[in-house]
Amino acid sequence: MSTSVEEAADYTGRTSCGADSPSPLRRFLRTETGSAAVLVAGALAALLWSNTAPASYESFWETHLSVRAGAHGVSLTLREWVDSGLMTVFFFVVGLEARREFDMGELRERKRLALPLAAGAAGMAVPVGIYLAVNAGHGTVHGWGAAMSTDTAFALGALALVGRRMPAGLRVLILTVTVVDDFLALGVITVAYSEHVTLPPLLAALAAFAAVLVLRRLGVRRGALYAVLAVAGWLALLKSGVDPVVFGLGMGLVTYARPAARSDLERASGLFRLFREQPTPELERSARLGLAWAVSPNERLQRMYHPWAGYVVVPLFALANAGIEISADQLGRAFSSPVTLGVLFGYVLGKPVGIAGASLLCAVLSRGRVRLPVGWGALGAGGTLAGVGFTVSLLIATLAFDGPRLEEAKIGVLSAVLCSVVLTWGVNGLLGLLPRHTRLRALIGKAETITDLAVPVDPGRDRARGPQRALVTVVEYGDYECPYCGQAEPVVRELLEDFGDVRYVWRHLPLTDVHPHAQLAAEAAEAAALQGRYWQMHDLLLEHQGALRREDLRRYATEIGLELERFARDMRAGAGAARIAEDVESADLSGVAGTPTFFVNGRRHEGAYDVASLSAAVRAARERAAVRAS
Repeated sequence: MSTSVEEAADYTGRTSCGADSPSPLRRFLRTETGSAAVLVAGALAALLWSNTAPASYESFWETHLSVRAGAHGVSLTLREWVDSGLMTVFFFVVGLEARREFDMGELRERKRLALPLAAGAAGMAVPVGIYLAVNAGHGTVHGWGAAMSTDTAFALGALALVGRRMPAGLRVLILTVTVVDDFLALGVITVAYSEHVTLPPLLAALAAFAAVLVLRRLGVRRGALYAVLAVAGWLALLKSGVDPVVFGLGMGLVTYARPAARSDLERASGLFRLFREQPTPELERSARLGLAWAVSPNERLQRMYHPWAGYVVVPLFALANAGIEISADQLGRAFSSPVTLGVLFGYVLGKPVGIAGASLLCAVLSRGRVRLPVGWGALGAGGTLAGVGFTVSLLIATLAFDGPRLEEAKIGVLSAVLCSVVLTWGVNGLLGLLPRHTRLRALIGKAETITDLAVPVDPGRDRARGPQRALVTVVEYGDYECPYCGQAEPVVRELLEDFGDVRYVWRHLPLTDVHPHAQLAAEAAEAAALQGRYWQMHDLLLEHQGALRREDLRRYATEIGLELERFARDMRAGAGAARIAEDVESADLSGVAGTPTFFVNGRRHEGAYDVASLSAAVRAARERAAVRAS
């Protein structure tokens, strides 16, 4: 690839096949945050519609839509098509993200699974207990499921709105807890809120899911086969009486995630070159399949379906279910109803108590083996934010209630959203009043972040600029012929000038399948290092990326004052090849597939590498290091 620097002015490009986009987690968070605004708009539109034309609202969503093929078919109301049909896509995306977190994210270290499991379970159990206590003896205890599930989109959107000083770890904690939350909630729907279960269709659904597992085991990657089995399983569950959204979650959970392997990227590059030389339909298909194979099914499906789930499905669900007639009498009845109060107190009080309490208990009982991912202040804000329930809560409310009780449950859910956002804003404001050092400890805590860099920096071996005892170390895997590395070089220089306590390390990753002179340039840098001129050669190579032939390298050697005979002898002997191979091996162990790839204090930097983005990552790493050091 030879993309120009001008084409990469957004500082997100990397030399690799299909790896120039933000990370799946960042893309997920951004879509969830953005879709929260659309979700709010859907809920407000539902309230406006139901209060200005209530008969029209109900008649529209109760309209039946039938899909038939011969003697067989499905007939559901429009609301049921949204709740049981489109919401399957939403839970499919939830399952995809849960699997991605388990394979590649925070939960890939299995010891980290204990805390979100405990927090998620307790964050549901305590609100349910409060709801049951409030509704005891009122004949409405069966609606307990409406008081337990956090809405991911609303929670992340509210965090972006009122929790801007919160650490990034809180977003990840909320995401992992809500994944556990959604998984358990679907189990509750299946067990407690499904109608009378019919066995033959249920067995047919299980057979369809078993077929999906067999195809996955065989490595089949034809989407049409999985789509047919998914539709068949969904129809079977619908006929069985089990809410069919469960099938969407299951499909997401079995879709594996993995980073793009460099071998797959090199293979894709080779296939593309063959097609470029001979553009036949057969080679076009091979190149297309090679590119698709380099990206995991999980990431590809998230890219396809997550925007639809966030910007279409969930807002439509809000439009179909959030409509209630609001009047003074209605509000008066609701706030004296055990259903409304049970849902409200369950979310506003039960969620923070359950999540914060279980997290602290985990940390204490494990004697420090399980650490809080954030500080106590951020944990408190996360607990209050988890009281934002909407999607699953309304879904269960529609299964548990009808008539006035359903209206009361909806008022409780909407009131809990408002109260939880206000509480989180208040916690955030109180944390802002603390002295800076105390505030940092309250937000960041003593959590150990996951280390993505497989081979730690060795001061006696690695090529480094900056103080050896710096609080922050930035490692770049780079290629001297990669235009994006050339684009990143002035950014790195500015970073070192702005921060006096940053150490910068360059590790070689010559991508010889796309940059034919990269290996030779790396060997020239190492040959210069044998004469104490590594960084001088390094700078020249990045300044002249289009001139890296042997005669160019000899000219650079002369320019920086190297002994030419020794330089030529070291080049012929491949004196730096072993060190370069070690760097490449460490890149493979760290899951690096393209250049440039940055690590900040051992953690992979995702997204853009402009000055603002890298500076923000360095500041966050420095704050964490300072808190741990103190």
